[in-house]
Amino acid sequence: MKTCRTIKRLCLGLAMTAWASVVTAQPAGVPPLVYGQENTGAHFPKPDMPAASELPVIRDLPDALAGVSSFGDWEKKRNEIAAQIQHYGIGEKPAVKNEQVKARMDGDTLIVDVTVGNETLTLRSTINYPQVGQPPYALMIGTSMLALPRQLFEGRPIATMNFHEKQVNDYGQWGQHHERGEHNFDRLYPNLKDNGAYSEWAWGFSRLIDGLQQLGPEVTKIDTKRIGVSGCSYAGKMALYCGAFDERVALTIAQEPGGGGAAAWRVSHTMEGVEDLDRTDYHWFLESQRENFHGDSVYQLPYDQHELCAMVCPRALLLLGNPDYQWLADSSMWVSAQAARKVWKRFGIADRMGCSIVAGHPHCQLPENQWPEVQAFIDKFLLGKEADTNNILRY
Repeated sequence: MKTCRTIKRLCLGLAMTAWASVVTAQPAGVPPLVYGQENTGAHFPKPDMPAASELPVIRDLPDALAGVSSFGDWEKKRNEIAAQIQHYGIGEKPAVKNEQVKARMDGDTLIVDVTVGNETLTLRSTINYPQVGQPPYALMIGTSMLALPRQLFEGRPIATMNFHEKQVNDYGQWGQHHERGEHNFDRLYPNLKDNGAYSEWAWGFSRLIDGLQQLGPEVTKIDTKRIGVSGCSYAGKMALYCGAFDERVALTIAQEPGGGGAAAWRVSHTMEGVEDLDRTDYHWFLESQRENFHGDSVYQLPYDQHELCAMVCPRALLLLGNPDYQWLADSSMWVSAQAARKVWKRFGIADRMGCSIVAGHPHCQLPENQWPEVQAFIDKFLLGKEADTNNILRY
């Protein structure tokens, strides 16, 4: 028995080493595909945050690469963008120390306890393991649920799991829910009761990854260098925020995220009948965002949503749209995607960012003619296979 366990550990280690060589042994000068830390730039000081009334008017989309002359500058710039989004848009995503997290497995269910002060929040998510391949497996996490067709994962060595966001902040657009200051997150951080849900959901999502890292692949059967996140509609926004704010996510797929997701606030402001900064659900954002940047004041917002997208760089991002639903403002997302892609292109990794907007299907039901594009991203960035993602730009 001892010999069998030793051989199993050896095989597991070889499998991990093989994948590590894929994600770390990039050609000289090519940025890595994923990181082992939630935020590798956490050491950078936060930039000054002027009062909203003191911010300059910026009519065009802000330059995501301003002050960036090399990839070495990007982590600092990325953290400046993250600080602005938290300060003016969604609220703080607080850092958590390793000793505040305790993880365990109950069968196939991951359980993570997060303790802040005298309060503990518990997260539970069941891992659905594949019937093919050998551990450690890649993992795709659905925000609220995984809306991508199950056929994209069948027959592939990819585990799936859902992040149950209501365990952190139970706001939903339908049914009963708590209000600001009453969520589980608020028990741990009462000083952050004004937060929007997206900062709190991104925080909870990161704690699941903490738990996976803490337990390790021998316990979870998951390779934490091959984690993806995806969701649709309001959960598409959630997936984008989760992926942008955690550098341990190798692949982010935001499906029909609409306004407040990938669509640029400035562009949507010029459109009719779409979700813009004045017409969105403010349980999701800081109320002060609407107070400070309503109407033409949107042009004083120091960032825009293309920079949220750019925060995923150098990791992989795929945006999926559906122009049949005007509210989603997909023409605005298209402009945002083009602006964000310049960041990947600057660093010679444009193949890691794509945008596909296809009509003729119901909301959150990916049509088969989009499957090959999504599959290419999954195969390349979760499984390390050869796949052509160079020109996935379709509208």
